[in-house]
Amino acid sequence: MGCERKNTGEAGEKLAADYLKKHSFKIIAQNYKTKIGEIDILAQQKNDIVVIEVKTKSTNQFGEGFEMVNFFKRQKLLQLAKLIQIKYPDKTIRIDVVSVNTSQNPPEIKHFENAVED
Repeated sequence: MGCERKNTGEAGEKLAADYLKKHSFKIIAQNYKTKIGEIDILAQQKNDIVVIEVKTKSTNQFGEGFEMVNFFKRQKLLQLAKLIQIKYPDKTIRIDVVSVNTSQNPPEIKHFENAVED
C-alpha cells in the first residue's frame, strides 16, 4: 500500500473511531490482527460486538466508500466475525461499515449497521 493511501486510511479510521465513540460505541481494539486477517475497528455497542470495516475516500470519484466492500471482502468479514464469535460466545456479533469521505470539509461519515450478513 502506498504511503499516501495508508495515511488516508489511518486518518479515516481515526475519524471513524471518534464518530463511533460519540455514538455510544466502546472501542475494544483498532487494527485488530487475527490469524486470518485484520479488523479495522472492533467495538461494543450495548450487548453487540461489532466488527467494523472502515472505507476512506479522498475523492468523490468512483462511488461511495462502502461500495468498495466487494464479495471477497464480505466473505473475509464473515470469517472474521465467526472468529470473534468464538471469543465472545455470549454476545451478538454484527458487521458494520463506516464510510469516510475526506474530500469534504468537514469529512462526511456514513455508518451502515449490519452491512454484511451471512
